[in-house]
Amino acid sequence: MEFITSVLAFLVILTVLVFVHEMGHFLVARRNGVRVETFSIGFGKEIFGWTDRAKTRWKFSVIPLGGYIKMFGDANAASQPSGDIAELSEEERAVSFHTKRLGQRSWIVVAGPLANFLFAWVILVGLFITVGQRFTPPEVGQVMPESAAEAAGILAGDLILELNGAAIERFEEVQRIVQPNPNVPLEVVVLRNGERVVLTAVPRLSEQTNNFGMHRKIGLLGISRGGVEYVRHGFVESLWRAGDEILFLSRATLEAIGEIIIGMRSADELGGPLRIAQMSGLVAEAGLVPTLGFMVMLSVTLGLINLFPIPMLDGGHLLFYAIEFVRGRPLGERAQEFGFRIGIALVVSLMLFVTLNDLIQMEVFDFIKRLAT
Repeated sequence: MEFITSVLAFLVILTVLVFVHEMGHFLVARRNGVRVETFSIGFGKEIFGWTDRAKTRWKFSVIPLGGYIKMFGDANAASQPSGDIAELSEEERAVSFHTKRLGQRSWIVVAGPLANFLFAWVILVGLFITVGQRFTPPEVGQVMPESAAEAAGILAGDLILELNGAAIERFEEVQRIVQPNPNVPLEVVVLRNGERVVLTAVPRLSEQTNNFGMHRKIGLLGISRGGVEYVRHGFVESLWRAGDEILFLSRATLEAIGEIIIGMRSADELGGPLRIAQMSGLVAEAGLVPTLGFMVMLSVTLGLINLFPIPMLDGGHLLFYAIEFVRGRPLGERAQEFGFRIGIALVVSLMLFVTLNDLIQMEVFDFIKRLAT
């Protein structure tokens, strides 16, 4: 039953996020006069679909790990040009993606990731207005014995005002600063008995396993909060607070990827479709609000990854367009073909790696080994 729940939740969440992403491309393409021939959720053979009045084929395909739109003039889902553009008639040139101005093509490409960010922003605004934002006062509820906080002189009842030079408004901001900085001295300013007290704390490295079974190394002070609160905001305040949350998620994601690349963090933290499916099932069982929060995180991540300058991804197209802007003319077909092949190799390699990672983290190989012995 848990397996079925995880699969169904994963498919629903992924379908929504892919639809949002591709709809961003679709709407801006149509706005710029490009004919969209196919809007597909999934890859491979079509399961079912329909054709609208504009002759766009809307379909669901057999492999549900992504999606694409195919515009007039595209040879494939990666939007490589088909044939010689010079051979198109005037009528065909008017609706072809590849004959549009550089700015139009760039806007169509970037619209997909932007749609993911906008979707996450809308969900957060709705949550902050209706349910509220997690907004716990930065008051120390308890100091763990022999912890970094105890060594620094932090006491229960202290109100944290500043941490590492940043003003602190809520306890969640303390976690954001401490967790990525194990073994790094941090200046802590607390309010104690009406007076400001300046202390220095060094978060201790700790390896933890979260609710989704993922292992990660983080910094810990060894303090607990006084209590958990949710504060509702008005519409205008929710707009900027949701934007701030998305900026934080984006920055934290990029920093984590950078640390993995340079070896500061383990690549074991990278999760693939199996772990996302597992996490989807867990948040679905937890209720609507956790599921929406999970969708926000995935939508931001999807938007960011698609902006990476890897051929085949949206960011790869934007890289080619940047080169075209500098050169005054597009890259040659052979150069673009070579780039797309590299992009496909990178994406496939990453998918294989994270899937293997999932199998190891979920102890699938250990389970098979136990069955065989």
